[in-house]
Amino acid sequence: MIELDLQFFAKEGPGGEKTEPATEKKLSDARKEGQVAKSQELGQAFSLMALFLVLKIWGSSIGHNFMNSFRFNYARMKEMTTLVGGEISVKDFCRLLNGNILQMALMVAPVFAAALVIAVIVDIYQVKWRPTTKPLQPKFSKLNPISGFKRIFSKEKLIQLLKSIIKLVLLGYMAYSTIKDDMGVLFALFDMDLTTAIGVIGNIAVNLGIKISAFYLVIGFADYGYQKWKFAEDMKMTKQEVKDEWKNAEGDPAVKSKQKQRMMEASRRRMMQAVPSADVVITNPTHFAVAIKYDVNVFDAPYIVAKGEDFLAARIKERAAEAGVEIVENKPLARMLYYNVDLGSPIPPELYQAVAEILAAIYNARAAG
Repeated sequence: MIELDLQFFAKEGPGGEKTEPATEKKLSDARKEGQVAKSQELGQAFSLMALFLVLKIWGSSIGHNFMNSFRFNYARMKEMTTLVGGEISVKDFCRLLNGNILQMALMVAPVFAAALVIAVIVDIYQVKWRPTTKPLQPKFSKLNPISGFKRIFSKEKLIQLLKSIIKLVLLGYMAYSTIKDDMGVLFALFDMDLTTAIGVIGNIAVNLGIKISAFYLVIGFADYGYQKWKFAEDMKMTKQEVKDEWKNAEGDPAVKSKQKQRMMEASRRRMMQAVPSADVVITNPTHFAVAIKYDVNVFDAPYIVAKGEDFLAARIKERAAEAGVEIVENKPLARMLYYNVDLGSPIPPELYQAVAEILAAIYNARAAG
């Protein structure tokens, strides 16, 4: 007889298979840890597109400014060498070079600024603006060489490698086909002056960049959809996890029941302590007991300081008898008060007459005694 280990067929451990969508709490906790559905490629694609579009629009202006700056600084260098006897000091040369670098940086700054702004906007669109420092905190588990080896050869890394190979092949083919179409123009560069040739090459490079960026955008949107789907799958929970989270959030039913019981017991103790201060206890006589007190400093009308049914009603009557509180039997009034007036609340106007008669009789009896 062959023995089978049924645990071999189990899925996702004792909690069962992860079939339930992630709760808001789990998504919030994951976000605090820096786990979000985000595509790096989408942001890169938009940044590339912004970069090449800005170059397409202002590229010629940047080129002209660059050439003018070069001519200006070259002329200054010539003037400086003439003034100092054919030589230029290292200090003057460094000052001239730093000024030239600053001018060039200011020329290309709008291009990279546009790419940076677009990248930030795309990131905010994907994950919203909720920064966290958790991913920056050091984790010694990441230094484990075995875990690192597993991450390198994980399924996710293999998928990333496959995606990179496919992208390189497709982008390479796109670059080859574009250059092939412009091959005639490239051969004509030998007949052009330097400035015109640079402009032609720059135009071809920018157009190629825009085509590659457009293709990269398609890849980025596809990757964003895949990342959202994968994140939702990774965040799924088992039914047991959902139940455990609900218990942690709402509280264990057994614990809540005990807390409720303790609160009721405390309320009953306070209620029984208030019975001796009552003016009268109206009874059913066996099922209900309602203790009433009249104090103009608390309410304008008499109010209920204690009430109970069956066993609690008997306790109220016992406590009232021990304290010498008058006990009056009035079945309909006792039932009406018990079901319609909350503990600590004044009686409604429609019961004023009935209660007033009882209180008046008690006050008169006390005065006569």
